[in-house]
Amino acid sequence: MTPGVAIEDNFKLTDGIKLSQNYPNPFYSNTNISYQLEKSGGIILNIYNLCGQLVKKLVHSRETVGKHSIVWDGRDESGKKVPDGIYFCELITEGKSIVKKMLFLR
Repeated sequence: MTPGVAIEDNFKLTDGIKLSQNYPNPFYSNTNISYQLEKSGGIILNIYNLCGQLVKKLVHSRETVGKHSIVWDGRDESGKKVPDGIYFCELITEGKSIVKKMLFLR
């Protein structure tokens, strides 16, 4: 997770990017993560655990203007289900980022 990044609670414009709260939240199997870009460019969408360790890279690509959505199934990079707990979703684009808190319960 990027140091010094504030956690945003609402769907909010932050320098051309928007990240909505995942739904459902809390979740027990899958959760939807939606974001919006006001200009095309490279983005990264990662999931981190409470210790700030990378759990899953969801998106690392160039995206077009508009709304986008992805589903996270609560699995890490190796395909294992993550333990119950708090996780963070970070959307990064051109040096700017937004972070949302998520709660995973089984």
